[in-house]
Amino acid sequence: MEKVINKARILIEALPYIKNFSDATFVVKYGGSAMTDEKYKEIFIQDIILLHYVGIKLIIIHGGGDDITLLAEKLGKKPKFIKGHRVTDKEMLEIVEMVLIGKINKDIVKSINNHNIKAIGISGKDANLIVAKKKDKLLGFVGEVKKINPEILKTLEEKNFIPVVAPIGVDEKGQSYNINADLVAGEIAISVKADKLIYITDTNGVKINGNFAESLNIKDINRYIKKKQITGGMLPKIQSAQKAVLNGVKKVHIINGTIEHSLLLEIFTKKGIGTEIVK
Repeated sequence: MEKVINKARILIEALPYIKNFSDATFVVKYGGSAMTDEKYKEIFIQDIILLHYVGIKLIIIHGGGDDITLLAEKLGKKPKFIKGHRVTDKEMLEIVEMVLIGKINKDIVKSINNHNIKAIGISGKDANLIVAKKKDKLLGFVGEVKKINPEILKTLEEKNFIPVVAPIGVDEKGQSYNINADLVAGEIAISVKADKLIYITDTNGVKINGNFAESLNIKDINRYIKKKQITGGMLPKIQSAQKAVLNGVKKVHIINGTIEHSLLLEIFTKKGIGTEIVK
């Protein structure tokens, strides 16, 4: 009986958050082991389904670096990186598009649709969603976001679809670019005036002075970067989070996708389980 009562208590604890977030817009960047481990993939999809049913509008942006590397190596093409960015020549760009648009995007959409929820896969090339520009000549077809045209996202939202976005952009001449998914998620969150931007990662948040921080104020972020307390793969997430909060996104969350139902625990409990970034 006590176990049943505890379940009821959990639902009651979640009630004010469900009320507050009904009709809110959340942008979720899906990455890390939660994308590659079958167990965590299914749990992530379950969390997305529940969020959808309680009235939260969702936009999912996904990465896929490990799968890109795997296919490139199978095709005899050795990946090369400069400062964490994948050097992307014409052949590598084709591989990136095959993996992101043709495989990962469709797999996520299929998994959501299997729960009788309408999801649709798009890339930044659809309706010029992500207008891009070249980042660095040395990196080839690696881009930066120049502009987001969110009209397609708003149209899909009105029709109760969940958009699943592959981070491929296009410039004014029609040239495609591979873009960091963390940065795309931040720019999309700004463009749709999202209530939350959530990064699904393999870490329990942002580590400061040896401990994971429950909350970070954006005014402290530059100091932590200067002290090299925030480095590596966390850097683009933090910089994107900082920009998002400065431009109207209410909160950014960085959570561990290998904790079961981390998405629900972060959103529907008082303490949460990751790091929230606030103004």
